[in-house]
Amino acid sequence: MSEGRPAIPSELERQVLMEAGHRCAIPTCKHTTTEIAHIDAWSKVKEHRFENMIALCPNCHALYDDGKIDRKSMLQYKANLSILNGRYGDLERRVLKFFADYPNHTAIWLPGGLGILVAYLVQDGLLALHEKEQVLTTMSQFSKLQLYELTDAGKKLVDRWMAAQALD
Repeated sequence: MSEGRPAIPSELERQVLMEAGHRCAIPTCKHTTTEIAHIDAWSKVKEHRFENMIALCPNCHALYDDGKIDRKSMLQYKANLSILNGRYGDLERRVLKFFADYPNHTAIWLPGGLGILVAYLVQDGLLALHEKEQVLTTMSQFSKLQLYELTDAGKKLVDRWMAAQALD
């Protein structure tokens, strides 16, 4: 921290970290060690505001400060966090991240009964429940698995998210 620059209030830091799931906000980055970055530099704005702050790993933070990640992309990463977190729950975001991490996969098996936790993805036409079911039997229990397929709209959303393009 430079001289004359006040510390980021702990509540604001907590909100920024929670928004990004305590991970780097750049969806193609997998780092969990994070720092709080100003989108518009502190030296320019002289204030800590949630709208201007984002969680980044040290590497992505340095890339941004060096101009290797542009401001427009950073603003879109911030906006996309708001859209995804405002609409989708943790499991839904993890399902989207699965398809981002494994772009050749077009479907995912989820335990039966989790439909309510991916309901917004289904409702928004990003995921479709396939009729196919599977029963998994282990030593003393069994569980039903349901197959969810990524739709064309879902694929487009994941591709836009990974490319730092608008999700709305």
